[in-house]
Amino acid sequence: MFVTHFYKRHDDMNDIKYESAALVLLSGGSVVDGPSTSTCASCGIAEVDEITLEECTDCKLVRYCSDECRRGHMSHHEEACQKRAAELRDELLFEQPESSYLGDCPICMLPMRDTLSIETTTIMMPCCSKVICRGCFSVNNKRLVEESLDRSCLFCRAPMLGWKEGDKQRMKRREINDPAAMTFEGLQQLVQGDYSSAFEWYTKAARLGDVVAHFALGLMYLDGLGVEEDRRKKIHHLEEAAIGGHPDARHILGCDEWDNGNTERAVKHWIIAANLGDDGSIKELMRMFKEGFVSKDDLAAALRAHQAAVDATKSPQREAAEEFLKGAGKFGVYKY
Repeated sequence: MFVTHFYKRHDDMNDIKYESAALVLLSGGSVVDGPSTSTCASCGIAEVDEITLEECTDCKLVRYCSDECRRGHMSHHEEACQKRAAELRDELLFEQPESSYLGDCPICMLPMRDTLSIETTTIMMPCCSKVICRGCFSVNNKRLVEESLDRSCLFCRAPMLGWKEGDKQRMKRREINDPAAMTFEGLQQLVQGDYSSAFEWYTKAARLGDVVAHFALGLMYLDGLGVEEDRRKKIHHLEEAAIGGHPDARHILGCDEWDNGNTERAVKHWIIAANLGDDGSIKELMRMFKEGFVSKDDLAAALRAHQAAVDATKSPQREAAEEFLKGAGKFGVYKY
């Protein structure tokens, strides 16, 4: 296979330009039109010496020597650009995340799990915004009591001085643009019914890449909380959260695709979420299997991956802490 270029000269308002195209000759002798990345897609100038070409940021298919060439070529390139951009987005969207958005506990280094009872499994430290598993938090509290030591953060060792001081610490974190602290404030405002303030804090955090903030914004656009219902924005934020490893966002996207008749895409979402340990997605896959949309092998693989993800998050310390909190009632909790 080899590539050759030709240039077409034309006059446009007394301005002479050259358009370039690439002819790809395959082994079978067929000729295929395609873009070249070594020359400007609009004027055909090559990337040499001081001439630098920049990729189309959406599709990565073509390159341009100037903004003028980019704008002038858009009418010819727009359709192919949108098609390739959608393909690239799907490649990113349906890539299996290495872990959930919670990642590993920074103390015990075991994966943390997003569940409906997540408030009994994790806690966010107000001083440094680190999320720590309840197992480590409980073990440390027990040690502090037994040794009559002052309470301190398990990660950064800052003193833990109660809720009022914790609020001050979180405010300081927000002032330095900590997205986790902003998301926490968004939740506080949402609980109080101030949807406008919640939306503002979530938006700030989402711009900094916070996965939970994207998920929260997706739900706000879904339910019309403080904003008008907007399916396009809902899908955008849920997709950003799903790409970041949020299994609940992934599950909702699967349900949305199913409702719109996109069975294959729905199943892909649920398999990815199940691999992250999401119980709801496993239930959907079992239903899809009964209805003939999922093969026996695919369901078996999802079940194994789901169980492995769940087992990886378990430890005796976490189980003891969860049982204690279930019996003692929930306090000072935050679904992060």
